[in-house]
Amino acid sequence: MGRNRRRRPTGARRATSAAVALILGGGGLVAVNVYASATESGGGGGAQGAGSHVLSAGAATIDCPDVGDKLTTVPDAAKGDVDKELATLDQQIAEAYQQLRSDGAQMEQNGDNGADAVMNPLKEKRSESIGRIVTAVDAAGDRPEGLDDLAACTLRSSGDQSGADENGDQSGGQDQGQEGQAGQDQGAQGQDGQQGGGDAPAGNGPVVADFADINSVQPAAQTPRAQNGASTGEFVTSCGVNANGLFNSDNVIVAPGVTNGAHHFHDYVGNQSNNAFASDDDLAKADTTCQDKGDKSTYYWPVLRLQNGTRERDADAAGGGTEGNAGEIVTPKQVTLTFVGNARGKVTAMPRLLRIITGDAKAFVNGTANANASWSCTGFEDRQLKDKYPVCPQGSDVVRTFRFQSCWDGANIDSANHRTHVAFQDAEGNCPGGFKAIPQLVQRIVYDVDAPSLKDGGRTSPLFAVDSFPEQLHKPVTDHGDFINVFDDGLMKDAVDCINQGRKCGVGAGDDNNQDPEETGKPQEPSKSAEPPNPSESAEPPSASEEPSEQPAPTADDPSDDNGGQAPGDDDGGQTAEPPAGTQGTEPAGDDNASPIEAEPKADVTSSGHAAGAGGSHDDSDDGSGDVGTAASTAPVAGSAPSAASQTEPQAVAGGGLADTGAQLWPAAIGGIFVIAGFVLLRRIRRGAL
Repeated sequence: MGRNRRRRPTGARRATSAAVALILGGGGLVAVNVYASATESGGGGGAQGAGSHVLSAGAATIDCPDVGDKLTTVPDAAKGDVDKELATLDQQIAEAYQQLRSDGAQMEQNGDNGADAVMNPLKEKRSESIGRIVTAVDAAGDRPEGLDDLAACTLRSSGDQSGADENGDQSGGQDQGQEGQAGQDQGAQGQDGQQGGGDAPAGNGPVVADFADINSVQPAAQTPRAQNGASTGEFVTSCGVNANGLFNSDNVIVAPGVTNGAHHFHDYVGNQSNNAFASDDDLAKADTTCQDKGDKSTYYWPVLRLQNGTRERDADAAGGGTEGNAGEIVTPKQVTLTFVGNARGKVTAMPRLLRIITGDAKAFVNGTANANASWSCTGFEDRQLKDKYPVCPQGSDVVRTFRFQSCWDGANIDSANHRTHVAFQDAEGNCPGGFKAIPQLVQRIVYDVDAPSLKDGGRTSPLFAVDSFPEQLHKPVTDHGDFINVFDDGLMKDAVDCINQGRKCGVGAGDDNNQDPEETGKPQEPSKSAEPPNPSESAEPPSASEEPSEQPAPTADDPSDDNGGQAPGDDDGGQTAEPPAGTQGTEPAGDDNASPIEAEPKADVTSSGHAAGAGGSHDDSDDGSGDVGTAASTAPVAGSAPSAASQTEPQAVAGGGLADTGAQLWPAAIGGIFVIAGFVLLRRIRRGAL
């Protein structure tokens, strides 16, 4: 028998092998745990198992199903009770979000149980309110189904936009690249006083990742081709810029009879009887800021604020600073209200007291089915941003544009969810079957604000943002506009005749009629080759705006029976929510550092279009912008004039966010101990060998 020549491992060799195993195993444990923490999704799965992870990001928010959007039919007898309960649901979310912000640090230490301290009571309160809605509707008509499933909310990071797309398919959020760090930066800004004047909670937004350089956006233009018999005219009404400072946080369309139903402040032009308790009679008798006194319509939208620490009079008020809406309210430089026609045929008169809301104030958590935000810069309005605020070149002003729904069901001036009685035309200008084409309101609002300094988080030149519900974090995608038609019958007839005959009419049709008088005579807007923002420059703080005040607003009434012409319909079965065809996001132009277009977040109910406008005058201003590392999705717009009938399209919004890295890292700590132990053991073996 041959001799076994294999050498048995000595004690030193065994010890060396053990040390190497400790080092490799511990290092692997560290790497795997850190990687998992950095890539773990922070939302969409409810509060359970995610609370501590999300809270540690410093920018958590609450995502609740929108009950109001699911209520397509509510009997008249139940409407008052339902409206109040829907407003109560919004109040419950706002209060839960405030608790989340104030107690977040303690909740993080407590882990998921801390998050449950907010989310479980919220679910219980919502269940009770939803139960009362079901009871009210059931007593007056058919019992609504499926509402009980909408009580539970989720806690997620502000950078996580995972959810369903327009077709209801689930799609995971994708990394946006800057959101996580931006949220942390924003929190620091709030703490050192640079951001969030008043009592705004730190981390409530906006953040640097909410902005994009307009030069990084791909131009796009697409309009329905006018057919024979199209209505190509325009009617322009001039109603000022809210220089008198009429603000409140009510919403008479969505939350009638409820104070602070919007939880954010609105600018109002036109009708001056705007508050939650205004009746139709109040509306008819009210004063108006419109030059043509036959137009007593109500036009309103969320105020824009500079995040410069200014304490407005609402700094300690509900809807203002106590709900995260803080900073200096900016009075628009120009507001243009243009009614345009239809590319397929004639338009018919709007019914008196018709209510239209466009966009979705809750789009950040709801998804983009109803979103209709469009942001741009004067001189660049063939480029539209939907989920980013624009960083404009020096000499160019910020522009918000709303293109309202232009198809009416022919019967109702409102609907239970405030959407299904109106619809958007499709890519060719067709209205859904059974709907009539009406004049389309194109609302264009221009602001003289300096480009924010993004490199220092807005410390040199402040960030700006629209007011929002607290949990919506002032995201630009939540921008929205509201309109109540209070045209005199004679003036509405004149407007329809003007549009159908291809003329340009109205007291606002002349130049400079919609500007602040002090802005007339300023230089013309820049060309598209305007000098890009210079991050090294700083902007001087703008002057204080008008102080807020409150006055009443409109309500609903029976529509007038108008048998005007109907635009050709398509075969969609009368679905007002059908997304117009031909929608695409476009990639950034000429920006190698820009992020690609991301996946859409969840979409709930109906689709909406986007707005397009034209260049306007501008005021040269100092610029303090920094580099922008993200680019937003865009949609086709029309030409360079607000009168151009650009196509309305559903939004494509960048989604996802950088994963939070604050999850528990105890496995990594154990791995680190193993690595250290391995090195110590190797050192002792080496000394023993010597």
